[in-house]
Amino acid sequence: MSNKKCLCGHENPFGTILCEQCGRPQTDEAKKSKLVDMRYEGSARRSQTYKRSIIDRVWNFFSSVKVGISIIVAVLVTSAFGTLFPQKLYVPAVTDADIAAYYERLYGFPGVLYYELGFYDMYNSWWFITLIGMLGTSIIIASFDRVIPLYKSLKKQRTKRHVSFMSRQRIYGIGSVNDTDVSLGKAEKKLKELRYNVKIEDGAILAEKGRFSRWGPYVNHTGLIIFLFGVLLRGLPGFYVDETLWLREGEMRAIPGAPGFYIENQDFMIELYSKEEDEVFGDAIDRVGAIVKNYQTDVTLYKEAEDALLGQSDKLEFVKDYSIIVNKPLNFEGYNVFQMDYRLDELKSMTFHLTEKSTDRSFGEFTVDLTNPEPTYELEEGARVELKDYFPDYDGIEDGEPKTKSPVPNNPAFIFKMVTSDKPEGEMSFVAIQQTLETEVNDYKVSFVSADTRDISGLTVRKDKTLYILLLGGIIFMIGVSQGSYWNHRRIWIQKGEGNELLLAGHTNKNWFSLRKELDQVRDYANLPQYEDREDTESFEQQNGDNS
Repeated sequence: MSNKKCLCGHENPFGTILCEQCGRPQTDEAKKSKLVDMRYEGSARRSQTYKRSIIDRVWNFFSSVKVGISIIVAVLVTSAFGTLFPQKLYVPAVTDADIAAYYERLYGFPGVLYYELGFYDMYNSWWFITLIGMLGTSIIIASFDRVIPLYKSLKKQRTKRHVSFMSRQRIYGIGSVNDTDVSLGKAEKKLKELRYNVKIEDGAILAEKGRFSRWGPYVNHTGLIIFLFGVLLRGLPGFYVDETLWLREGEMRAIPGAPGFYIENQDFMIELYSKEEDEVFGDAIDRVGAIVKNYQTDVTLYKEAEDALLGQSDKLEFVKDYSIIVNKPLNFEGYNVFQMDYRLDELKSMTFHLTEKSTDRSFGEFTVDLTNPEPTYELEEGARVELKDYFPDYDGIEDGEPKTKSPVPNNPAFIFKMVTSDKPEGEMSFVAIQQTLETEVNDYKVSFVSADTRDISGLTVRKDKTLYILLLGGIIFMIGVSQGSYWNHRRIWIQKGEGNELLLAGHTNKNWFSLRKELDQVRDYANLPQYEDREDTESFEQQNGDNS
């Protein structure tokens, strides 16, 4: 991998395709080619040079365009799978068990698989973050592998080039003129009028403009890297929070993603349109029923005291009271708590009383808190009821055992043990809504008296410190897109040959029509030799060959 010496005497790094000094082809492939590859000015790239160490192999792997495209395809495919079913954010569930049950109930086995593979929260899954990291690594390495040699080549490009370099350009012409010095002088003047940067050296002209457009893809990559960096930062604590919190009336809970803060639901309020007060909604109300005018949650925000340990909720300091309304979130220390959803009339508690069947004698009432039930309820005359088991969302009998669908008290059922003075060993009874089962004929029964309900507020907790990073990345990305799309790098070489000959060559990374149009102006003004566009010539010859 030693340097390779050109015929002009310049030593080029191993892997160089075109001599940095004169432009002579340095590889057998370049020497056989009719047109030279000018994408990276024929400079040596690290990925095509070093292949010994593990670092070289990693570099070469990620610098490959095929690998980069494969990673992009993987990201797109997984993102497409992530849209098959709703993401976690849009699932009406309280706990992870509810989420799993939701996918299984609605989508069956595909839903279970979707949940187990992490597609339900895809953008926070480790494998998706790994793909994003690999994509960023590929972009960084591929960019450095190309932009550094390209920058060095363009910075030190020579004005006068060897004939083999000129003749291998797509636009090339050679011919005699009356006076080479006069033609070169006129060409210089015209090129400057066309806003080219002109360099003159030893009877040769290099006219160049729009070089900055060559950096467009790399500016584009820089913006994309910044954007992906912002996406990866969302996985770090404190940078991005997007959590769902279901809060019942009268309940206080820690705010997820906001350590040290607690929120208490004082009251939930819903307001409907009425036909009497809002006549414009009369037809709609008749057609669809109730129409919500406003719903809000009145909350109290607390913060742990300075001397409290983390999670010590008995030492809280009042922060403020606030009414969370749709599009009017609770704001504090960079966090926003939005009103997202609600559920009405969830069962809060159920009241029962114990009676003797034969005499209807009552031993008193007891109330079961469905969120935190007590194990024993003491009644009159020494009687008591023991709660042996509790099924918040009763879903029938399976293998001889009652089962529950979720921990939410949608359809509560209980197994009670009734203990009285004449039945010290107690009697067992299974009590559900509109259903009572006994293992044997009991003398006593637990009867339903009443139920209390409460509303639940669905809140979303959000914090995003990466927003400005993503915005910056997006702006830089679009600058790079514009830079590479609306401008192009044009170069024209004119130099003396033998006698009164002038050699003419031109290259651009795109928009050859505009280059030819400007070159025609220079040729006509300075009496330069005719040129040909070998791409058009080859296409014409191929068409004629096919037709013949």
